[in-house]
Amino acid sequence: MSSTSPRFSPLVHRLHNDGLSGWDVHSRAERAVASGEQGVIILSIGDPDFATPAPIVDSAIASLRNGDTHYEQMNGRAALRRAIAADTQARTGLTLDADNVVVTAGTQNGLFAASLCLLGEGDEVVALEPMYLTYESTLTVAGAKLVTVGQPAPRFRPDPAAIAAAITPATRAIAITNPNNPTGVVMTNGELEKIAQLAIEHDLWVISDEVYCDVVFDAEPGSVGSIAALPGMAERTVIVGSLSKSHAMTGWRAGWAIGPKDLMSHVHAMAVIVNYGIPGFVQHAALDALVHFKDTANEMRATYQERRDLAVSALSRTAGLDIAIPDAGMYLLIDVTAVAESSAAFCDELFDEQRVALLDAKGFGASANGWVRLSFTASTDDIAEGCRRIVEFVRARTS
Repeated sequence: MSSTSPRFSPLVHRLHNDGLSGWDVHSRAERAVASGEQGVIILSIGDPDFATPAPIVDSAIASLRNGDTHYEQMNGRAALRRAIAADTQARTGLTLDADNVVVTAGTQNGLFAASLCLLGEGDEVVALEPMYLTYESTLTVAGAKLVTVGQPAPRFRPDPAAIAAAITPATRAIAITNPNNPTGVVMTNGELEKIAQLAIEHDLWVISDEVYCDVVFDAEPGSVGSIAALPGMAERTVIVGSLSKSHAMTGWRAGWAIGPKDLMSHVHAMAVIVNYGIPGFVQHAALDALVHFKDTANEMRATYQERRDLAVSALSRTAGLDIAIPDAGMYLLIDVTAVAESSAAFCDELFDEQRVALLDAKGFGASANGWVRLSFTASTDDIAEGCRRIVEFVRARTS
């Protein structure tokens, strides 16, 4: 009798990707903190250090105490879907109603549902990198092939000619992130128009991750354009987003997918299989967040901008470091090629010597090889001290 387990589905091999190794130093830092080590500074994760605003938490608690603990409408409560539609309509100018929306367990779940409903064996999806670490597995889980197109350093802007060259008869969709994680780049209307033109010309879907749309610096809140609002794009675009970044609600898993109604009917069916509904008390709190606490996103954005400016000021005068100043988001990228053998080595050695955790940006794509990501989702004091230690570390290698 064989002592080995029965075989796994071939699907399991699509659930892993090399980019996830970028979290190694972050995991080391978490273990150090958990063991009681003092002085560790974690600047490697995009989880806001703010607490979810107390009234939103109170709303969920009251909902729980009122018995809101039962099965829910699988695509989300109508009131919440209407609020998401209204909020997105106000930001983008799209004409939307509740049937254009499915409530999901965060942006990641919305992206997963879109991938399964749009992509299959033999399809190709063009994705602009640097891109979030989970995209590779999420976009290929149904058997599609990921075709990455670099947004080259140091500006990390999309190259329409390179996107066009990557499209083949097998291409089914283009995946974009606007604003981008990890670069913080906000696409211009001209860049979005060129991508839209390619999608229309080749009859493609566009998957647009817009989770950072409320965290934009040096611009009016809500000013980030959506590719879905361009002529001919509403019927071929799915937008994913959530309250994770705008309202410090990462652990609530309150997100959405927005798109044409026929696609949303399939995403609804997917929600039945995958989630069987998002908890009612979470939806109750999410509705409160969208309707009554719109200013929360602006307050958090202002804090992130202050932290960005602090980090840029502290690091940009240091020989050997180049900074990509972000337009949006919670991160900045730092070019460390002049001071380290690799970005992975920089992160490892920085943590070993200074107990500061950054993320190796190579995992986000080849375009970010040699860069590291610093997160603003720590206190101002921790960011200031973390930058001081980074400067000390670099100067020791360049003096």
